[in-house]
Amino acid sequence: MARWEPGTPERLQKAALELFAAQGFEQTTTLEIAQSVGVTERTFFRHFSDKREVLFHGQQSFEQAFVDGVEAAPPDAPAMDAVARSLRSAASFFPEERRPYSRIRQSVIDANPALQERELHKLSRLAVTVAAALRARGVDDLAATVAAQTGASLFGVAFSRWIKEDERRTLADIADDVLRELTVLTRQADPEAGARTHPRP
Repeated sequence: MARWEPGTPERLQKAALELFAAQGFEQTTTLEIAQSVGVTERTFFRHFSDKREVLFHGQQSFEQAFVDGVEAAPPDAPAMDAVARSLRSAASFFPEERRPYSRIRQSVIDANPALQERELHKLSRLAVTVAAALRARGVDDLAATVAAQTGASLFGVAFSRWIKEDERRTLADIADDVLRELTVLTRQADPEAGARTHPRP
């Protein structure tokens, strides 16, 4: 039986991603992943419930990076300011050395509808978590929900740009650009448009 070594989950993740990219997600078995790093399939299942979870391991730490940003905001900060801080905090979860892994991971997800659905679920769950953190600060339910959903969408936009092959900026810099664009678009909005389209009774 193979001897356990520190870092086994990380080694399994790296090996799985390489196999997924080379031969396809559906075509890769958990046994192949385990054998590629010299451990048993039983060891694989000690760390991951199935091969899909290899791609989504660390969800709690991912969400906590956003929550840390919300909690670090000044007590009187508006909801979107707290969300902006959460995006900058989360950027530390994706250092430069992680970009090649993230690019390959996304290519694997993009090739599989079931994985795409799981990725969307991850962002949906992120929004729920951030909204709860905002409510804990005293933000009312509607504002917390809208701000958190907006933040999750902004992260998705920033992340998709960060993993582009020709992109060299940090995720934090890209997130700041996306936030600035949102500010510009918000200022351009006509506050009377909604009232004209949906007149009050």
